[in-house]
Amino acid sequence: MHWYTSVLKKYVAFTGRARRQEYWMFILFNIIVSLVIALVDYLIGTASVLGMIYSLAVLLPSLGVTVRRLHDTGRSGWWFLISFIPLVGSIILIVFLCQDSQGDNQYGANPKSSQSF
Repeated sequence: MHWYTSVLKKYVAFTGRARRQEYWMFILFNIIVSLVIALVDYLIGTASVLGMIYSLAVLLPSLGVTVRRLHDTGRSGWWFLISFIPLVGSIILIVFLCQDSQGDNQYGANPKSSQSF
């Protein structure tokens, strides 16, 4: 839960770096929360209104953590736009997001060496 809230606290931070663990734990909690909200939407019959509100609420934090994750692999945040290429772009982006951290680069110090989680 710490990883999820830390990303939300950095709401629109597009600078710096994000470790793999921070990114994927945020994605995991985001999926869990989305499933719970979808279940609540279904049970109360609101036609996914709550889901759309939640999606809008986490849109910028999701973009921010994705850009910071790309920075951690030594790539510009603009590489996120490759996901708009049908099928192949999303696969390439997932491969980039799964790669290990680079050492110190132009986006800052290696977050692995500065944190001990």
